[in-house]
Amino acid sequence: MRFLWPDALWFMLAIPLLAALYWYVLWRKRKSAVRYASLRLIREALGPEQRFKRHVPPLLFLAAFAVALAALARPSAVFMLPSRNQTIVLAMDVSRSMRARDVQPSRIEAAQAAARSFIEELPAHVRVGIVTFAGTASVVQTPTTNREDLLAAIDRFQLQRATATGSGLIVALSLLLPDAGIDLESMVFDRAFSRFGGGAAGSDRPRRLEKAERKDFKAVPPGSYTSGAIILLSDGRRTTGPDPVEAAKMAADRGVRVYTVGFGTKEGGPIAFDGWSAYVMLDEEALKAVAKVTDAEYFHAGSAADLRKVYQSLTSRLALETRDTELSAPLSALAALLAVSAAGLSLLWFHRG
Repeated sequence: MRFLWPDALWFMLAIPLLAALYWYVLWRKRKSAVRYASLRLIREALGPEQRFKRHVPPLLFLAAFAVALAALARPSAVFMLPSRNQTIVLAMDVSRSMRARDVQPSRIEAAQAAARSFIEELPAHVRVGIVTFAGTASVVQTPTTNREDLLAAIDRFQLQRATATGSGLIVALSLLLPDAGIDLESMVFDRAFSRFGGGAAGSDRPRRLEKAERKDFKAVPPGSYTSGAIILLSDGRRTTGPDPVEAAKMAADRGVRVYTVGFGTKEGGPIAFDGWSAYVMLDEEALKAVAKVTDAEYFHAGSAADLRKVYQSLTSRLALETRDTELSAPLSALAALLAVSAAGLSLLWFHRG
């Protein structure tokens, strides 16, 4: 806890002075009572309950005064509270490697089931958008709170050739920040960015990505954007499109965190289609780099159960946010309640205010 006006706490020195004044008043009353023939008769008339009650209203008033002074200093504390205006974009790998059955019943079916559970468990106010990527990337659902539309979008996933992880990240970023001026045509759909194996992944690519951004753009600290995040799930290596790490730098410059999930066993698995087969393995290093650049985290899910746990963890991280909250209002209300209670008990027990 911290205080925005800490100098106001000096007024707390008045509390022991008031306590001393109360004690002095009681001492004067006891001293003046010697004129009675016997103090024992007065004490017996009052009884222990009455003697206790006489101190309750002053103590409540003293507590109200202390709480009011604390409120005057404007205390604030950090709490975990439901996020406001939260938007999450899921970027899902739908390359043909997702057919692999090293995760049962298959990678794509397990990923769809986990995504459905993730969406259903999110608070109702959280908006979710969905992007899929294979040889290129596309938006399958714009951000919405309509869970039925989101679940239907997940059911429409279709596997395609190649893996353009960077394209998926850039499209997800443009979906999360539609007013950021991201030039998708030059960044994602330019042929120079789509050669098999990432032919433009050398020193020319960062320069072209930078050139495609708005000239008036100013970078912000990574992770400083608190109204949304991207979750990127992939099971293989990027084979085409922009470098995902360079795309992650674009997200980092806009303060957006990209949580990455590597899906599939680390040993990989075989896939077969169109008369040929291949063995696909997870590129953890690239996914870790994307998360690190954006001040987020990388998760590995080697099974359907692992993936569900990852999404459950992300639900608690993204649906809640740390917020610095001022406590002056609730403390003022508490002080008022204590003061009213002191006055009410004084009237009820002793018929005086």
